Amino acid sequence: MTVTKTTTPTEAPVEPAPTPKGRRRKRRKIVVPLVLTAAITGVAVLGVTRPWERPASVTGKPPVEHGTVAVQRGSLSSGIQIAGTLGYDEPMSVVAAGRGTVTALPAVGTVIKPGGKLYEADGSAVILMRGGRPLWRDLGPGAGNGPDVEQLKRNLVDLGHADGLGLAVDERFTKGTETAVKRWQKSLGVKQTGTVALGSVVMLPQASVRVQQLGVQLGAPLGTGSVMTVSGTGLVALVRPADNQLSRFKPDGKVEVRLSDGSMVTGRVRSLIRGGSGGQGEGDGGGGAGGDQQKTTVTITLDSQQQARRTGPSSVTITVVGDSVSGALIVPVTALLALDGGGYGVKVVDGRGTRLVKVRLGLIADAQAEISGGVEPGTQVVVPK
Repeated sequence: MTVTKTTTPTEAPVEPAPTPKGRRRKRRKIVVPLVLTAAITGVAVLGVTRPWERPASVTGKPPVEHGTVAVQRGSLSSGIQIAGTLGYDEPMSVVAAGRGTVTALPAVGTVIKPGGKLYEADGSAVILMRGGRPLWRDLGPGAGNGPDVEQLKRNLVDLGHADGLGLAVDERFTKGTETAVKRWQKSLGVKQTGTVALGSVVMLPQASVRVQQLGVQLGAPLGTGSVMTVSGTGLVALVRPADNQLSRFKPDGKVEVRLSDGSMVTGRVRSLIRGGSGGQGEGDGGGGAGGDQQKTTVTITLDSQQQARRTGPSSVTITVVGDSVSGALIVPVTALLALDGGGYGVKVVDGRGTRLVKVRLGLIADAQAEISGGVEPGTQVVVPK
């Protein structure tokens, strides 16, 4: 966008010299060019204001210099871009409910499904099952009713150990439940007691988990500490916007994610969590320290896991999709003049000087404004320099 400086010629009316009595002198006409007379300095005359300017007589500073810019035709968007990270979803710590010694651990990156071995304690497999409630007691004949029983029965049904038993998924530990538990134990090659001992099963909410980090070593005693950190197998984008950017992130709002290989994938805003990890996973940069810990973490689900897995955990750029226009007439916002009585205008420069043209405003973004009415592409308008 080309900016050219314009000057304001000073209007200097010339009075004719007094003519001595009795003498007649031929008068010469003196013409002063009035290219921009009162166009830039005569704001009050035009009934417009530039909030950023103050009269020199008030501030004691020289008047603001002006230039011109051409009205452009192009595209304008109110979207914003923020750096973020790609990481595995829903990381959480696995805490052992029983006692013993760790005798086997999975490799980092291993994906484990419900019914699979999560780790081993005292030579016995600790099995992963799906559920949001940790087990806190042995479950077998005589166990009182409870949601933990219902959770166990749902897993036995899903894993196929209740086939043909007509087992209802409820909170009662029935004879059919005992039979299903014995079938499950037989498939593991362990003693068929019909009772699920505390510490032999870990309940986690994910459909499958990915081992992200180990918290103990082989031979370590089990206690209340974390055995490992696991996450979901899906990748999500994470971003921590500034407070003044949060209004751009709407629930289920559409965003675009540029991956580290340059490819694009669309996504949706799933959650905003203040001051927490927000489900941060491996490769998300850890979130920083100090005030950054108090920022809101936005979690974005991706429409294509296949694209995301090609890059894995890495840095990404999040674009929040906003309003956009194409083929619009665009000027800098500093070209706008607030008119007396409301509305806006621009000062258009032509061969005779300048003239005030009232315009209609459209989208405003990145210090640019969409206008329409009385101007064409290439029209020169006045702006402060």
